[in-house]
Amino acid sequence: MEPKLTSIDNYTFSYSGEVTIPQAPPEFKSGFIGIIGRPNVGKSTLMNQLIGQKIAITSPVAQTTRNRLRGILTTPEAQLIFVDTPGIHKPHHQLGEVLVQNAKIAIESVDVVLFVVDGSAVCGAGDRFIADLLIRSQTSVILGVNKIDQQAADSKVIDESYEQLAQSHEWPIVKFSAKTGAGLPELQQILVEHLETGPLYYPPDLVTDQPERFIMGELIREQILLLTREEVPHSVAIAIDQVEETPTITRVLATIHVERDSQKGILIGKGGSMLKAVGSAAREQIQKLISGKVYLELFVKVQPKWRHSRVSLAELGYRVEE
Repeated sequence: MEPKLTSIDNYTFSYSGEVTIPQAPPEFKSGFIGIIGRPNVGKSTLMNQLIGQKIAITSPVAQTTRNRLRGILTTPEAQLIFVDTPGIHKPHHQLGEVLVQNAKIAIESVDVVLFVVDGSAVCGAGDRFIADLLIRSQTSVILGVNKIDQQAADSKVIDESYEQLAQSHEWPIVKFSAKTGAGLPELQQILVEHLETGPLYYPPDLVTDQPERFIMGELIREQILLLTREEVPHSVAIAIDQVEETPTITRVLATIHVERDSQKGILIGKGGSMLKAVGSAAREQIQKLISGKVYLELFVKVQPKWRHSRVSLAELGYRVEE
């Protein structure tokens, strides 16, 4: 039995029920598209825009994405299943190792790779490192130049650096803005052109395969990233301990795991002010998610060096993908 997800106010929620996947029409195309790139190039924003729903959290802080999150876009001609991956970077701890390894695995497990780069800056060493990884794979690659809305009036040098990268590997190139939506119809069309004829893998109205609890945890983590910024950047993991539904309210208990007492102090804030702000903002988003009233209770727990421990990572849901 598949979970069914429906959208409300740009979010999604799931519920159990009988779901039938219809037969695809003749010449229908389908496939998995891996969104690959350096941290903070706009991969999650792009996926949200393409499927028309907010299922991936976004933040000004780099390396926001941790799990391979699937977003599903079904049109009359195709079903595109986007796999949003963690930014590929030089890892500094066990969590980073797992995230980068999962991104590399995604390259081999999809039908098409959309290699997203930052079009507001010239092609750099990080982009070339990823390009070297991609050319070792047999997967088709499309180079997507994002953030064209942030380009200066004279962007010739930037454009030429990416055009040279694409030409050297014979990759098609498409320019767009995930923020404004400019160029996304052209991007979607070229992605469809690179897919093979195939079935519907998911029901047409499904927009993600992630469970409701996962998205609840991500919404809490998003508010922490937005409200604490650099003070508690990536030392946070969310565990949804309990979800109790009644006819009038849904009670959610969650634990925020950090690595140091100082981070716990920042998250709680003076007189509990920061934790209250995080909880209030996250509760509003979760209410949109489930379309109902929510009571959210947050706890903060210090778990030293959890990002460096395979056991702790597994307990918190981080593991190398199959």
